[in-house]
Amino acid sequence: MTFPALNHVAVTVRDVDVSGPWYRRLFGADPIADEHDDAAGYRHQVWLIAGGTLFGIHQHDSPAPDEKFSEHRVGLDHVGFGCASRAELQEWVTRLDELGIEHGGVVDADYGCGLSFRDPDGIALEFFALPG
Repeated sequence: MTFPALNHVAVTVRDVDVSGPWYRRLFGADPIADEHDDAAGYRHQVWLIAGGTLFGIHQHDSPAPDEKFSEHRVGLDHVGFGCASRAELQEWVTRLDELGIEHGGVVDADYGCGLSFRDPDGIALEFFALPG
């Protein structure tokens, strides 16, 4: 039995009205869904990104703790977006600079190279390319 591909990722944000426009700029697109589910107690926005993966941001009706995201707590470490090559990562360096998004530059390793950055709540994001 083949393990299925990743279908979607949803991260909790403090304020959809802050994070939504930030992700709109990053993805270069409007979300395909922007809903407030009173029964479930949250609002979410969802984007369809390359490869058919859905990426969502959720704001729950009960307020999030007043703290930044930390990959040092149990749970999510980071979200990685696949790139075809190191050259594509360099294009993302230029794009993040244009958007005013701080990043750590392209970092090379034996297993590939990555470009790390954070969203408004400090959630760790990365563009990553396998070697070759």
